[in-house]
Formats: sequence, structure tokens, C-alpha cells
Amino acid sequence: MAVTYRSGVVATQAPPEQQRQWPGVLPRDILIATGIAVVQVFGSFGAAHGQHGHRDLDALAIVLLLAGPALLVFRHRAPSAVLVSVLAVTLVYDVRDYPHGPVFLSLIVAFFTAVTLGRRRFAIVSLFAGYAGFMWLGWAVGTKDFPSLGTMVAAAVWLTCLFVAAEIVRVRRAAAMEAVRIREEEAKRRASDERLRIARELHDVLAHNISMINVQAGVALHLMDEQPEQARTALTAIRDASKDALGELRSVLDILRQSGEAPPRSPTAGLADLPQLVAGTQAAGLTVHTDVRVPDRPLAPGLDLAAYRIVQEALTNVTRHAGEATATVRIAYGEDAVTVVVDDDGRGAPAVTAPNGGNGIPGMRERATALGGALEAGPRPGGGFRVRARLPVNGGP
Repeated sequence: MAVTYRSGVVATQAPPEQQRQWPGVLPRDILIATGIAVVQVFGSFGAAHGQHGHRDLDALAIVLLLAGPALLVFRHRAPSAVLVSVLAVTLVYDVRDYPHGPVFLSLIVAFFTAVTLGRRRFAIVSLFAGYAGFMWLGWAVGTKDFPSLGTMVAAAVWLTCLFVAAEIVRVRRAAAMEAVRIREEEAKRRASDERLRIARELHDVLAHNISMINVQAGVALHLMDEQPEQARTALTAIRDASKDALGELRSVLDILRQSGEAPPRSPTAGLADLPQLVAGTQAAGLTVHTDVRVPDRPLAPGLDLAAYRIVQEALTNVTRHAGEATATVRIAYGEDAVTVVVDDDGRGAPAVTAPNGGNGIPGMRERATALGGALEAGPRPGGGFRVRARLPVNGGP
């Protein structure tokens, strides 16, 4: 196995003898060929009893009747070659003026295979060549009479019906393959959306808890020598925040578990976890007031998670940027929407359009938009910063 390196990507190349592989012979093809051989041989002997003026079936006739089905075994490996070979065998049988019968069955199967496997033009050429051969080749070599007008018209109509039937099969097969492709593309799109959702979950979980850890670590370093007891409190908050971060991270990554593994042991975060979130934020030194109205009915999981993550990210931004501030979380449940408002009276967050300004506010806005809602973030009257989101109850996924 050869290995090549291109732009930092490792690519493997199969040996030359493995780069092009012919489709294998399917057991189904062998069964079909065997059945056609039985029908052609015994059917031709049966048809010969009712026909007069034709050559008797001899050893060569039996060989020709078996040759066509034998070639069909390889019809998926070389459809064009099999079609030409079966056509030649059938023409020899016809030119020798053996009794008419099911000898054309092999040719029909070879023709259908060539059309459905993309050899459409070649199949059309073989159709015209076969028509000319069956009509006039026997007459040209002196084994058959010149065909009548009725025979020529009937053969033309029969071949036209054969081509139309093959086209119908080809179109249906192409439609089925397109449906499979669309399903595969849809599955890939859903997988991509799921990866994006997981990435956003990881960002929200880690950003909040690591911000808490960062703030408390700074407090502990500042107070370690002068006020060791308060430093102990900060270190305890770091321990709790890191524990929460690991728990939520494990809960998010459980989505990626393999088939057959146990389901996540912890539920997805939601507004029911708001007291723990507020307590962790207050342990970081931020004063938080809450005004939450209890809903009459449980929220959809996606809506519940989005509302929780918006509050979490907003409080994270307050901890990072507002300085010594007081935050107020208000959640109102209406009949058609949930309104989430997080205010603070600090100095406010930096502009979100600044380079490397973070993904907090854009991430919150994406969550609201995904549910068919909207999010506003900016300075509020009287100073401080406000995040306000409206999340429809019957919004998007």
C-alpha cells in the first residue's frame, strides 16, 4: 500500500491491480441465467412441435440456447459486451432457421441490463442492428424467405415496445438512486447540524464555567496572603465550577456515545437548573436577582435549553466585562413566547464586532434565531447592559 503526503494530508493509494475492480458475479445473476437456460431449452423443444418447415433442433441449437443464458452471468461486469455476444448468438440461431421460441429471452434481459446500466446509446445501436439482422440476414444467406411487410411492421412495433419498457425501467431505477442520494445528503446535513449544535453546547458550557474559574482564581491570588479565609472561599468556588463544568461537558458528549451504550445519566440543562447557575455566579462575586414566573406547562426541551444557555452566557458576559455589578434575570412565560431579560448595572460588554470579541452574543442570537425568535443586546438606559430574547413557544426545531 503506497502512502503519499499532500498539503499535510495523508492519502493512501491502492496497488495498480486494485485500483480498478470489476463488479463481482452476483449469485442472483447465476440463478437468473439458470432459469432462463431452462426456459429457453425446454420451451424451444415445446414450441418446435407446433412449427413446420424449420430446421430440427440439434446439438448446435442446444449450445446456442445455452450460450445466451451463460453470457448473462457476466451482464453486470460488461453489459455492452454481453449484449453484443447474446445478439450474435441469437442471430446465428435465427439465421439457421431453427424453430421460433423463447430464444429471445436472453437478448431481452441483456438489452434491459445495458439500458439501465448507462449503455443507452449502445443499446439503441444494437436495437437497429438486431432489427436489420433478424429481418434480412437469413434472406441474404439463403436460409429464409424475404420478410413480408406485416412481419417488418410487427417486428418494428415489438422492438419499439421493448425500448419503451427498458426506458421506463431505467427512469424508475434512476429515480430510486436519486432518492437514495437525497436521503444520504439529508443524513449528512442532519449530522452536520448536530455537530454544530454540540460545538455550541461545548462553547456555552466551557465559557461559563471557565470564566467563573478565571475570576475566582484572580480573587484567590489577590487575597491569598492578606485574607486567606476569603481565598479559601474562592478556591471552593473554583472546585465547584470545575465540577459543574465536567458534569455538563460529560452530559453533552454523551450525545456522541456509540450504539448500544448506556444513555446519558444526567438530563440536558434547562431552566430548572437556574438556581444552581445563579448560585455559582454569585460565588464568583456577582450579585444576581431573579424574577422568574413559573410556566403553566413544561417547555419543549429545545426551548428550555436555549433559554437556559442564553441566561448562562449573559451572566458569563456580566462576570467578564461588567466589573462589580448587580445582574437581574427576568423570565416571563406568555402563551406564545418566553421572554428572557438579563440586565446589569455595570460598565457593559465590549462591542461584539471587535476582532476576537468572542462568540457569546452571536451564539445567543443564533440560538434565538434557530427557534424563530430574536435577541437584542446592547447598552440599556441608565447605564449597564441588557440582553433580551424572545423565544416563540411553537418556533423552530
